[in-house]
Amino acid sequence: MELDPLLLSRLQFAFVVAFHAIFPIFTIGLATYLALLNGLFFKTGNPAWKRLAEFWAKVFAVVFGMGVVSGIVMSFQFGTNWSNFSQASANFLGPMLSYEVITAFFLEAGFLGVLLFGRDKVPPGAHLFAALMVALGTFISSFWILSANSWMHTPQGTELIDGTFHVTSWWAAIFNPSFPYRLGHMLLASFITGGFVVAGVSAWYLLIGRDQLANRKALSMSLWLLLVLTPAQAVLGDFHGLNTLEHQPTKVAAMEGNWETQSGAPLLLFALPDRDIQGNHFEIAIPKMASLILTHSFDGEVPGLKEVPKDEQPPVWITFWSFRIMVALGFLMIAVAFYGLWLRRDERLYRHRVYLQTLRLMSITPFIAALAGWFVTETGRAPWLVYGVMTHAEGLTPSLTGGMALFTLIGYMAVYAVVFYAGVFYLTRVVRGGMLDTEREPDEQVERPMRPFSATHIPFDTERQGG
Repeated sequence: MELDPLLLSRLQFAFVVAFHAIFPIFTIGLATYLALLNGLFFKTGNPAWKRLAEFWAKVFAVVFGMGVVSGIVMSFQFGTNWSNFSQASANFLGPMLSYEVITAFFLEAGFLGVLLFGRDKVPPGAHLFAALMVALGTFISSFWILSANSWMHTPQGTELIDGTFHVTSWWAAIFNPSFPYRLGHMLLASFITGGFVVAGVSAWYLLIGRDQLANRKALSMSLWLLLVLTPAQAVLGDFHGLNTLEHQPTKVAAMEGNWETQSGAPLLLFALPDRDIQGNHFEIAIPKMASLILTHSFDGEVPGLKEVPKDEQPPVWITFWSFRIMVALGFLMIAVAFYGLWLRRDERLYRHRVYLQTLRLMSITPFIAALAGWFVTETGRAPWLVYGVMTHAEGLTPSLTGGMALFTLIGYMAVYAVVFYAGVFYLTRVVRGGMLDTEREPDEQVERPMRPFSATHIPFDTERQGG
C-alpha cells in the first residue's frame, strides 16, 4: 500500500501542534497569576503570597521549558512538509513569526531568569517588573501567533498573484475578521486552564494538610476567577460562532452535523455523521434550537454541508464530536465554579472533601476542552490551508514522499514521548515537594489538616505526609 504524504503530513502537524498547544494554554494563564502573586506580596508583605509565588514559579519553569522545546519543531515543518505554502505565504507569515520572536520571545526569555532566580538578588520592584514582563510577553506572543493562524482561516489584506501572497493591507491582514474572537477565546481558555490547575493543586494540598493558610487563599482566588470567566467564555464562544457562520459556513455545518441548508434547524445532541451517505445515523435532536443559537431566531437559516462539493467538505465526524466535547466540558466547568460559590455560603468550601476531590479531577478538563476546540478549528477548515484560496494538497512539499513523512512522524512521536515523560516526572516532583508545612512562617496560624476520603484518589506520592 502506497503511503500518502499529504495525510501523514497533516497527522504529523496535528500531533505536534496538539502536543505543543497544551503548554502555552497553561503558561499564559500561569504567568499572569505569578505576576498577581508577586504584586500582592510586594504590596502587603504577606509571606503566604511569597510561598505561593515561589512554588508556582517552579511549575511555570518546567511547563515553559516543555513548551519551548515542543514549539521549535513546528517552524521546521513549514519547510520540510509545506514548502509550497511557506514560499507562497512568506511575504506575510515570515514577518509575523519574526515579530513574535523579537517582541515576545526575547521579552519572556530576558526576564524569565530574573523572575525565577532573582528574588533575593534584585530589588523587590525589579522582581515584580520581571514578572509583569514575562506575563506581557505571553500576551504579545499570543497576539502574533493567533493573528497568523486566524489569517489562514479568514484571509484578508492579501492578494494571491502567480502563486504568491502579496500584502495589500497590513492592518486588514493582521486584524482579519476572525482574529479578535479567536484571540479572546484563547486568552480566556488560558486563564481558565490556569485557574483550574491552581484550584486542583490547592484542593489536594488542603486535603493532605499542607500550608492551609496559603492554599485557602489560592483556592479562593482561583474560584472567584473561574466564577467570572467560565460563563464569559460561553458568551464569547457564541460571538465566535456567529463570526464563523459568516466567514466559514461549511465549518459550522460540520460542527452541527447539518447536511441540508434549512430554516429552523434542530440542535443535534447525538448523531453519527456519515460522509459517504451525506447524512447522519441515530439522531437525537432539539427542534429549531440550532437556528436559535446560531441566528438568534427559531426560523433562522443554517447552512448545510451539501452546499459545497464532497471533496471540499471537512472530516465531519471529528469536527462534530470535538465540538460537543468542548461544549459539554465548558458547561461542566461553569457548574463546578458556581457550586463553589454555593459552598461559600456556610463556609464549607475548604472542608467539603467531595468538592475538593472534584476540583482535583477537574484540573485536566480545560486541557481536553482546549484540544477539542483546536480540533474543531483546524479540521473544520479542511481541505483548505488558506480558507477558500489554497488547499492542503497545493501547499505540500512536492518532493515529499510517504516514507519520509512517516519516518519524521515516528521520530517526532518518540522524541515528544521522552520530553513529555521527563516533563511530567519533574513536574510531579515539584508538586510532591511543594508547599511543605516546614515552609510556614512561625507566627502564622496552623490549622488542623483534613484526611482525604480516599488516598487512592490522590495522584501524587503521599507517603511523606503519612497520607
